[in-house]
Amino acid sequence: MNSRYSKSRRSFLKQSSILVGSSVSGLSFPWIAKAQSPNDKIQIAAIGTGGRAAANVAGASHEAIVAMSDVDSNMLDATAKKLPDARQYKDFRIMLEKEADRIDAVLVGTPDHTHAPAAAMAMRMGKHVYCEKPLTHTVHEARVLSDLAKQKGLVTQMGTQIHAGNNYRRVVELVQSGAIGKVERVHVWVNIGSSYSDGKFTTNTQAPLNLDWDLWLGPATERPYSEGVHPSTWRNFWDYGNGRLGDFGCHYMDLAHWALNLRQPTRIETEGPEVESVTTPRHLKVDYYHPAIEKRSPVHLTWYGNRTPDIVKTLKDSNGKPLNFGSGQLFVGEKGMIISNYGEHRLLPESTYKEFERPDEFIPNSIGHHKEWTEAIRNGGNTTCNFDYAGALTETVLLGSVSYRSGGDIDYIPETATTRKSGKARNMLHKEYRKGWTL
Repeated sequence: MNSRYSKSRRSFLKQSSILVGSSVSGLSFPWIAKAQSPNDKIQIAAIGTGGRAAANVAGASHEAIVAMSDVDSNMLDATAKKLPDARQYKDFRIMLEKEADRIDAVLVGTPDHTHAPAAAMAMRMGKHVYCEKPLTHTVHEARVLSDLAKQKGLVTQMGTQIHAGNNYRRVVELVQSGAIGKVERVHVWVNIGSSYSDGKFTTNTQAPLNLDWDLWLGPATERPYSEGVHPSTWRNFWDYGNGRLGDFGCHYMDLAHWALNLRQPTRIETEGPEVESVTTPRHLKVDYYHPAIEKRSPVHLTWYGNRTPDIVKTLKDSNGKPLNFGSGQLFVGEKGMIISNYGEHRLLPESTYKEFERPDEFIPNSIGHHKEWTEAIRNGGNTTCNFDYAGALTETVLLGSVSYRSGGDIDYIPETATTRKSGKARNMLHKEYRKGWTL
């Protein structure tokens, strides 16, 4: 690894092994003080500078953003005005090669189809990585990034910023403390965002001068510039995103995965409109079946894209008025239910929990999603959305797309990251990269 902090940790572990059985009282390790000094900032390169990427750059700006790349010169120029000392590049591959000895970590904020190639290159170079959700564009990519993080001993974080909110923590505490008893059923629904079904490639248009369309395509199939794909509607195309499920699945299914210690499901079933080869669906229902593990029963989680579950429509508050949670999660337990969204939650039925005494808080509030990552780099800790956790969550989300697009229910084998039967679904766990791009 090239990271100064990674080298320091290895040196410390080596010295610690020599000192086993001896008192270390009174000994000092100057490099630790240096690594924790507020003046010794982590050197970060940013891949992508507009949209969510701009928010990530801002989120990590308490450290040193020393280099950045973007295929859109307008976006790059806008961020460069705020960070005039950061070195600028168009191709992230060139940036990583040239900056290899000068950076510790990398932010990845590109469209989904470029997440994995960018993150994998940085990780193979020994750089800590923060990558936007969903972690990857394909199931196989998620497993590769998860494995790389473990092999390299890197500090990683997926950009599911709502995970850092206090509300999610309080729901996890309720579920794990048994407030509603054993939970075997979860409903997750999202009714926000665009239709995700307007993806149509245009022809006979030229890319604007500020955009390098070939670099924007990255590993995706080579095709002429299509108007509107960048920067606003790329999620509507299978080549670049996974529709509403890819956009919001990691945000909203995250809570159930956290509260119930879910990993990959073993069976996935889907319902939706007729599959189109180019564009993602307007609505999609996915049933994920998670096997029982020690101290947890099997869990059946259903995702409803652009639909509110029937059971949610029947729920009422203590005054008999229908609950309006917009989008959210419903945990169905043997004693009661918890309905939640990004900012609030309720125990149901409210009459049953009127005198309920909440458990003591046992999950510390976050110092900030980006700060979790940078402080873990500096101090050798971990993050709450590291690539082991986030990889399993992303695999789960994307298996819904695989089942839907392959035209049938699938049985998944998490141990080998493959489907039980060969065929179309197995082939869709990954994709072919065009020449010049690699994972």
